[in-house]
Amino acid sequence: MAYPKSHNPFADEDEEEQQGGGSSPGGFDDSDRDLSDAERRQRHLQQEVMSTAQSAVDSSHRSLSLIYESEKMGVDTAEELVRQGEALKRAERMVDNMDQDLKISQRHINGIKSVWGGLVNYFKGKPETRPAPEQPRAHQACDKLQNAMSSSREHEDKYQASHPNLRRLDTGGFGAAAPLDNNSSRQNEHSQNRHLKAAHQTLDNNLDEMSLGLGRLKNLGLGLQSEITDQDASLDSLLNKVDKMDVKIHNTNQQIKNLK
Repeated sequence: MAYPKSHNPFADEDEEEQQGGGSSPGGFDDSDRDLSDAERRQRHLQQEVMSTAQSAVDSSHRSLSLIYESEKMGVDTAEELVRQGEALKRAERMVDNMDQDLKISQRHINGIKSVWGGLVNYFKGKPETRPAPEQPRAHQACDKLQNAMSSSREHEDKYQASHPNLRRLDTGGFGAAAPLDNNSSRQNEHSQNRHLKAAHQTLDNNLDEMSLGLGRLKNLGLGLQSEITDQDASLDSLLNKVDKMDVKIHNTNQQIKNLK
């Protein structure tokens, strides 16, 4: 940048210091004035390291929160899938009861159609009655899904801890939030090392928990897949029974019309 001959180049530095609130050139604080360039660079690197550690810890907390949220959604989906399985079982029992009713109706129609049919029913003994309905049993999910749901429910409190409205995770105390003692470089370094070690320990713990959470999510996915496969087979069986029931109902209606 070209300056006029009467321009004082040192005046710009004075203005920058006044505008920057007394900070020294290079972005250092007034407390760093007595330090050498090497010591300033070292402190700057230390602050960068602490800031990076803080960012890593915060990122790991956010990742854990997402894993817990996904796990909660997986458990809710599994519970809904179990309720769907119960509905399929109820529908299958209803179709079985209808089949029993049609068998009894067919015997009555045969008795009405001819004397021979009545004699056949007579020699068969007592008229066939509908058996007492069995007590419905609750639908049980497959073992894989049950185990996965049980394991995830044991960690439901961690989802509550990571929920934005109920967050109890301590994400502070590292990096820039750590107190810096400018009066003693040794105490300052010791304080930073202590907080840096705490940040590394927290990060290691979060990574371990993330690994466990991803394992539980995998088990939930495998359990859901197994349960869906079982329910697909039950649904195919139910559809076959409904198709056969439709044919029986059609034949019964035709027989009743022929009796008129």
